[in-house]
Amino acid sequence: MNDKRFIANRELVTDDGDVSLRPTTFDEYIGQEKVKANLKVYVAASKARGEALDHVLLYGPPGLGKTTLAHIIASELGAEIKVTSGPGIERAANLASLLTNMQERDVLFLDEIHRLNHSIEEVLYPAMEDFALDISTGKGAGATSIRLNLNKFTLVGATTRAGMLTGPLRDRFGVICRLEPYSADDLVRIVKRSARLLKICIDDDAAKELASRSRGTPRIANRLLKRVRDFAQVYNDGNISLPITVKALNDMEIDPLGLDYNDIKLLSALVNKFDGGPTGLDTLAAAVNEDAGTIEDVIEPYLIQLGFIARTPRGRIALKAAFKHLNVPITKRAGEQLSFLEQTDE
Repeated sequence: MNDKRFIANRELVTDDGDVSLRPTTFDEYIGQEKVKANLKVYVAASKARGEALDHVLLYGPPGLGKTTLAHIIASELGAEIKVTSGPGIERAANLASLLTNMQERDVLFLDEIHRLNHSIEEVLYPAMEDFALDISTGKGAGATSIRLNLNKFTLVGATTRAGMLTGPLRDRFGVICRLEPYSADDLVRIVKRSARLLKICIDDDAAKELASRSRGTPRIANRLLKRVRDFAQVYNDGNISLPITVKALNDMEIDPLGLDYNDIKLLSALVNKFDGGPTGLDTLAAAVNEDAGTIEDVIEPYLIQLGFIARTPRGRIALKAAFKHLNVPITKRAGEQLSFLEQTDE
């Protein structure tokens, strides 16, 4: 396996390569107050006992700070962190090599843990529970099993699809935290902090506008801030004002609710092509030429949060708010579907 998959230091790199925006302590981390408060307690207690922190599972939509929290946990523990992902571990031997090189109380961050191969997952069970590896040698009647003791470590797993984790794996995590979309106020604070670190002058109203179109997601807020900065440099004096923010976001096809081209395309297909649904995921994916997994993990959660679509046993249905947002009248058939849905919810 390529050694570049593993990072054995605490260099904090954001998704777009900027090392300066990712917070490095709990105090710097904005939002997720309940999760942060509980993690502070667990970390402080484990340090006081001189023990490895229980294994931690972080789950929630993309871009909410799972990777950042993993690095902060390691930093607050005073431990080294190694980083890999479910798809990055191709064989059990890869995992064994990684685990045997972990030092006492090190942190292993395993992103996309739901994508672990089942055979590799079984190797992970005794490592998480007993801090040991069971290694089989030989074949057939002559096969023997050797138990190799490991240093006590903390596994921090991250996933956007907690429902895909097997029960035995999920049950081995002592700490399970769900990250929620951020409030507008928290996103404003994040935008202002990032602007300060990037040495950008941004108006309060501009920060609020940018935050309101960031889908409750810090990663998107920081990305949009950098792109709006580009517009400000070209069309303004470099300072980010409300008018330049509105122009930039409109030119990027980010509407006032934060919906982008792909969101509108999916909503339009559901409303116009399928008369509001119900429409199966695969059919919808084919209609908008998008991967079904991307729709499920990236596009749909925010549309569901806004009350624009609903997932039902018969497929996806566009709700009244979707028709209103697209300025499309509700047809008789769509109205009947919505009435039926409302009756079943009562």
